Amino acid sequence: MSVGPPTNAEIYGKYADDLVRFATGLVGPSDAQDVVSAAVIKVMWSKRWDDVTNYKAYLYQAVLNESRMHHRSTMRRRAREQRASGSDIVYPKEVRPEVLEAVGKLSPQQRAAVFLTYWEGLGVDEVAFRLGVREGSVKRHLARARAKLRGALDA
Repeated sequence: MSVGPPTNAEIYGKYADDLVRFATGLVGPSDAQDVVSAAVIKVMWSKRWDDVTNYKAYLYQAVLNESRMHHRSTMRRRAREQRASGSDIVYPKEVRPEVLEAVGKLSPQQRAAVFLTYWEGLGVDEVAFRLGVREGSVKRHLARARAKLRGALDA
């Protein structure tokens, strides 16, 4: 009996929990499932999907891309709402606005590298593998993220 390529359901089942954790670090827990679902649907319906050999890296990159679109959409919506209400943004008491602002200024790649390194505890090599980039890129994103956060939060 020959074993064929894995089905889409098997691929999704294998990586779904990791992708949701990753998306949670990028967009927060309330939107993570939606981001993963949208990303997985897009890639599995794309013409390129049949040629993919590294499903994990491809799915992580798709979730990263979808999180970028989600952030852009969210920021546009918030700006429209703020303009319509004419009021300033009010943050919950337990959230420091300067931390939110500093993290919000990180690029999606920097947020992804920070999440996988510090929340998931992965090494640079594994982060690079999951994101489908070189180790040097991960190191660069981490260094830039640390510098931005340090500069914003020490000021």
